[in-house]
Amino acid sequence: MSELFGNIGATSAILVHALIPLTIILVYALAAIWGERKIAGFIQDRLGPHRVGGWHGWAQSIADLLKLLQKEDIVPANASRFLFKFAPFMMFAASYAAFAVIPFSSGYIGSMINIGVFYLLAVTSLLTISVIMGGWASNNKWSLIGSMRSAAQMVSYEVPTIASVLTVVIVAGSLNLMTVTELQSGNDILGFLPNWLILQNPFLIITFIIFFISILAEAHRVPFDLPESESELVAGYQTEYSGMRWAMFMLAEYADMLLLSLLGATLFFGGWNSPFGEFMAGPIWGFFWFMAKGLFLVIIMMWIRWTLPRYRVDQLMHICWGILIPASFINLILVALWEVIF
Repeated sequence: MSELFGNIGATSAILVHALIPLTIILVYALAAIWGERKIAGFIQDRLGPHRVGGWHGWAQSIADLLKLLQKEDIVPANASRFLFKFAPFMMFAASYAAFAVIPFSSGYIGSMINIGVFYLLAVTSLLTISVIMGGWASNNKWSLIGSMRSAAQMVSYEVPTIASVLTVVIVAGSLNLMTVTELQSGNDILGFLPNWLILQNPFLIITFIIFFISILAEAHRVPFDLPESESELVAGYQTEYSGMRWAMFMLAEYADMLLLSLLGATLFFGGWNSPFGEFMAGPIWGFFWFMAKGLFLVIIMMWIRWTLPRYRVDQLMHICWGILIPASFINLILVALWEVIF
């Protein structure tokens, strides 16, 4: 009997660990969609959503969700039905599973594994398979072309992303994201600056710039959203999707934005560590600082979307293979030399 209750307790703990990041993702997605529309309105000198819910149209995302729930689930006649229906769920599952190793605060991390960085990069690679699956299963030539372009972009930009992450791993000496965060505690730089990795090594500033440009492409954000470009290609591999299946793709995209931004906050900006040392520290404040840093990077992504035009395909690939990849590997060598010498 004790074993039965023990198993029930273990199962409950697993469910709680699973529900916490899921709740964060869902609340964040509703707020981020509303926030992006308000940012777009501000940049374009208009109001954006301002009716539903009263104050600044805060309930517009909830209304859109209810609308999508009621829309007809259309599957093209000649589509591969199982793969067509499975692709959006697989895409969200890949983003969601990666949150298991994200240290939200000193008191909470889903899984304290020593290869957290490797796990995160491996799981998010499944996003490429989901994109190809959705485009091919639609039995639409434009969707297939969009998915192949998107896959080529994601696979290409994974290289400078991984090189940037490895550069931080060399400095931190660990693949465990909690350990990387703990190494950035305190305000030891010049006696008052936070001990963030981006401030410990001049080459890590370049590393972060390469990392941020790469995650823009990984998350299909402007100016690297060419495979989807809604104004021209009708969203590429998502063309044949409607209702909640289309919403799952959007949810996965926003979850991926948050995931990569939180990874950037963990690797470069101290994670859940307070910028004021021991002041405003602790598990609750740690969660606040961590989310604030991640959401700040998300807001920059949104700002860029409504500021820059998108690149051509050849320009997109040249930036990756001609600039970012050589720069990331040269920078990795320079960081390694800096660590050896200093």
